Amino acid sequence: MKDFLLRLKEKFTQPEPVEDNPADYVELGSTGNKEERAKILVRPFVMEEFEDIKEVLDSLREGSTIALINIKPLKDKDLVELKRAINKLRKTCEAIEGDVAGFGEDYVVAVPYVARIHRSGQSVTMQAAPEA
Repeated sequence: MKDFLLRLKEKFTQPEPVEDNPADYVELGSTGNKEERAKILVRPFVMEEFEDIKEVLDSLREGSTIALINIKPLKDKDLVELKRAINKLRKTCEAIEGDVAGFGEDYVVAVPYVARIHRSGQSVTMQAAPEA
C-alpha cells in the first residue's frame, strides 16, 4: 500500500512534458463583460395578449430574472385573458417556489426562488363591533 501511495505521489508531483505547440493551449481569463457576470436580471415585459405570458414564464423558470410586467394593455383589452395570464403566472411562481405580487394597478412583479417580495401594511386586524 505504501508503495502504491508513493508512486501516486510521484506521478502527481512530476511535471508533464510540455510541447511548444500554441494550438494545444487554451487561454483562460476574465474577458467577459460585467453584464455576463450579473447574477440577477431585472427585466420589463409588456402584456398585450395572453400569449405574451410565455416569454415571462420562460425567463422566470431560468431562475435569474425578476419580471416587471406592465398589464395595462391587456387589462384595457380583455379582463378574462388577463385573469388567465395572471393565474398561469401565479401557478408557475408557486411551482418554482417564487413570488408574485401586484405593483400599483398596472404592474405585476414576479420573482424566482432566489428572491421574495416585501409586503408591508397588509395585515389588518378586524375587530367585532361592540354590542350596545
